[in-house]
Amino acid sequence: MDSKIISLFFVFLGLNLHAQQFIGNNGIISFFSQAPLENISAINKKVVAAYDATTNDILFQLKIEHFNFHKTLMEEHFNENYLESDIYPNSTFTGKIIEKNNERVTVEGYLTIHGETNKIKVKGKLLENDNSIRINADFVVKLADYKVKIPKIVTYKIAKEIEVIVDIELKEIE
Repeated sequence: MDSKIISLFFVFLGLNLHAQQFIGNNGIISFFSQAPLENISAINKKVVAAYDATTNDILFQLKIEHFNFHKTLMEEHFNENYLESDIYPNSTFTGKIIEKNNERVTVEGYLTIHGETNKIKVKGKLLENDNSIRINADFVVKLADYKVKIPKIVTYKIAKEIEVIVDIELKEIE
């Protein structure tokens, strides 16, 4: 886990040391692209996240190169041609839970992909257990919003909108 990022998150927010804080380092974010000629999916199982239950602040970070594809060539094209992971190695989300109704939540914040940051609002679930929470969400990312360029030659192989699925368990910091 990148503990420096999590530590910086808590320091930056000036959080109370007695607050209910959670961290996770083995979250999963996957995506799916359904296009006329080909479906593409990938999964990243090294997602880092932090959540402060007192302030409802939340942070996610992942390395782009940690996405795994079924086909090696797809992974190469994804990293080298589309997401340019050598130039833009990370994707982050910083936000806040703005609405909570039992386990259903609405989160609003800033998603950064490919060096571009956009404000988004996502509905999901926050399931609380004894000393942990599980976060699940499903939302759509428009590639154009993040200036990801798709060459015309492969336009029927890559969707313009990508479905993103988040699943992570965070443990309480004691």
